[in-house]
Amino acid sequence: MLVDSLIAKRHLMANKKQTLVAMLGVTFGIAMFILMISFMVGVNQFLEDTMLSSTPDIHIYNDIKTDYSVSIAGEYFGDKNSLVIVHHPKPKQVKLNIKDAAGIISNLLKDPDITYVSPFLSTQVFYNYGPVQINGSIEGVNIADEAKIFDLAGKMTSGTPENLLSSDKGIIMGRGLADKLNLSMGDMVKLTTPTGTTMSFRVVGLFAIGISTIDNTRSYVNLANVQQLMGEDRNYITDINIKLRSNKLARAKARDLAKKYNYKSDDWETANSSVMASNIVRDTLTYVVSFTLLVVAGFGIYNIMNMTINNKMKDIAILKAQGFAGKDIVQIFLSQSLFIGIFGAIMGEILGFMLSYALSRVPFPASDFIALKYFPVVFRPTHYFFGLMFGVITPLVAGLMPSLKASKVDPVAILRG
Repeated sequence: MLVDSLIAKRHLMANKKQTLVAMLGVTFGIAMFILMISFMVGVNQFLEDTMLSSTPDIHIYNDIKTDYSVSIAGEYFGDKNSLVIVHHPKPKQVKLNIKDAAGIISNLLKDPDITYVSPFLSTQVFYNYGPVQINGSIEGVNIADEAKIFDLAGKMTSGTPENLLSSDKGIIMGRGLADKLNLSMGDMVKLTTPTGTTMSFRVVGLFAIGISTIDNTRSYVNLANVQQLMGEDRNYITDINIKLRSNKLARAKARDLAKKYNYKSDDWETANSSVMASNIVRDTLTYVVSFTLLVVAGFGIYNIMNMTINNKMKDIAILKAQGFAGKDIVQIFLSQSLFIGIFGAIMGEILGFMLSYALSRVPFPASDFIALKYFPVVFRPTHYFFGLMFGVITPLVAGLMPSLKASKVDPVAILRG
């Protein structure tokens, strides 16, 4: 065993340039794997955090159902001897409120898996400021409940969520929407509903979530103000947001709530399925590129070991003539591959960590809508563990075939020439 190791060491030191080239192949492959997986996971984590900051774990609402199979004409002319055909029927007016919302909310608050519940009323509006008119949406909320679910306090660029409680007809606007209207704190803005009702609100806060489709269109006001604006009573609720003890329970819990209350219930993964799909694509791309780099490094080791064995045929024949068994020859050359893999992987992990750290210190381009100071990079021990495993296994597999070839050398045929 000791003699085999000494022979393997002598072979490696005799061809320092080849050993270094093979080791650098593994080092580069592992370093790129660490850098790419750390960056891609960081990007996915940032997108998921941004997504969860604007999406509740579960969203219950009354989905619009269009059923044109029943017509009022059929009821008026309907008898068994008449055939009534209605072309291009007009849908009837429906209310989107959740019936017995107070009872549902009371039951939800008793569920041990649910930490916060926030009912709200949403509607489309036109924002009017001087000659400028922009369409968007408004959500009437209990701001204390809404702030707990979405951490609104951390997203305020001006004012605080509590300003809504202390002001009559106050409004907290998305930063992008306020910029479009050139509104500042304390300005009055007029809101117009699709039915033509108007009401003026004073700007008491600005927020920026980092998603332009929200920051450019959405505002928050007190629930009672929206109910008054829409001419509805104080029990009129269209949506319920829910925060769970763990968002991993969201899919199953949303399914149960939909069956229990007979309303549409979306979990956060379903509501953001396109973002989740893009995360899977990025992860797959990272593993494919990293695997390709390691395979290329493995082929490099295979070629170098093959060349070494061809150059060492007489040495191998002498060793076998002196009594070395085939398994000793395999051990000598396989240990060389293992040495290249282990040291290459360790250097690759060090280089990968340095590159990842350098990237995590690079400032991200400044933006009012993206709360990101540096490029997102995640440092996880599991990435380095898998990097070490890849770095050891790939050279081991690459060196196995040349080693087996060396163990089958016939010493008599080689020494006779």
